[in-house]
Amino acid sequence: MTGTRKAVAALFLLPALVLLGALVLYPIGYSFFRSFLDDSGDFTAFDNYKTLFTDDGIRTAIKNNAIWVVVAPTLATILGLIFAVLTERVRWGTAFKLIIFMPMAISMLAAGIIFRLVYESDPDRGVANAVLVGVHDTFSKASAFPQAHPAMNSPLKSAGGGAFITKEPVRAGTPVALPLTGVAPDQMPGDAKAAKAAKADPGQVTGTAWQDFTRGKGRGKPNAPDAAELGYAGIKIEAVKNGEVVASTSAGADGTFALPEAADGAQLRYPASNFREAYNGLEWLGPTLITPSIIGSYLWMWAGFAMVLIAAGLASVPRELLEAARVDGANEWQVFRRITVPLLAPVLAVVLVTLMINVLKIFDLVFVIAPGSSKDEANVLAVQLYNSAFLDKDLGVASAIAMLLFLLVIPVMLFNIRRMRREAHR
Repeated sequence: MTGTRKAVAALFLLPALVLLGALVLYPIGYSFFRSFLDDSGDFTAFDNYKTLFTDDGIRTAIKNNAIWVVVAPTLATILGLIFAVLTERVRWGTAFKLIIFMPMAISMLAAGIIFRLVYESDPDRGVANAVLVGVHDTFSKASAFPQAHPAMNSPLKSAGGGAFITKEPVRAGTPVALPLTGVAPDQMPGDAKAAKAAKADPGQVTGTAWQDFTRGKGRGKPNAPDAAELGYAGIKIEAVKNGEVVASTSAGADGTFALPEAADGAQLRYPASNFREAYNGLEWLGPTLITPSIIGSYLWMWAGFAMVLIAAGLASVPRELLEAARVDGANEWQVFRRITVPLLAPVLAVVLVTLMINVLKIFDLVFVIAPGSSKDEANVLAVQLYNSAFLDKDLGVASAIAMLLFLLVIPVMLFNIRRMRREAHR
């Protein structure tokens, strides 16, 4: 078209072709050749490729890669579309987009370190569990006595399911002792006071619930409140007759309580809710949730990328079409579904394909976030390639994994090329 001679054109293209051959074509060709050799360099035919589908670790990696390819790009694209549409009419939309896009400036390694801390199981260190525990405790308070239990020779016995009940029925006018032990002094309720023996009342069932333990050998009398022992402030007590609760109450700061005369002849029970373990959130980095957790960190990084591209496409959508649809009676959901999304289809395809190629080679986040106990469950092909090549020193299997990744990328690339050609012909 420009009249340039072919020899001159080839001369200018030669440096690019040399670099392409050295950095792309040669590694692909050598990896293909090396995938048919074993550790010692002997020809093994397709043994390395058979290993890909017989080794449990590699099969887990293939399964996880399939999950990544389906879930991560789809969710990132959906989030990007939602952010782009919702911020289009908001005055502070630009600031919001900037905040969402900022994680793209962080390297995968740094993001992995950040989310390794975010997903810490200890609510005092991990943000995710701190939020969950805060929400949970707002609606369901944790027990102050999770480790409490009756001591030997106690008037209480196990009632099953974590509850404790008196061995004998109680009587109005006779104070009841409900001693427990097992709670560390520094974990007792802040409003707990020195335990007191309950006063007898002929018309009520009275008693004391307290920590029956005094520091020092031989100090304190069992099954009786001592001056140094604290009451179980707020602990719940139920009166049970024939398996039914006929009355209930909570102990005061000094552990004393009173039940109405209906509790006469009943057994007193500490319900299991008194001893419920404190809610500490989820095991984000455990074997069950490790892959969804890492995908969550990926979305934090790449949803902004999807949002920016989709917002650019949204800016080119003719406003006349949107207004015409509204004039014809379409609501906002119909405009979005019937007009906006079809017009954004080419942009959505670009975002989806780009992210699919990106997640096929995901490495940094999985390598950094997954702890040793969950690395096998979080395994993906890129991490398995690294392990096979540098830890197991099995270059044949590593080359076979590299060729598998190459083959998985080809269909996505062909789809992208065909789409680009169709766009160019329009």
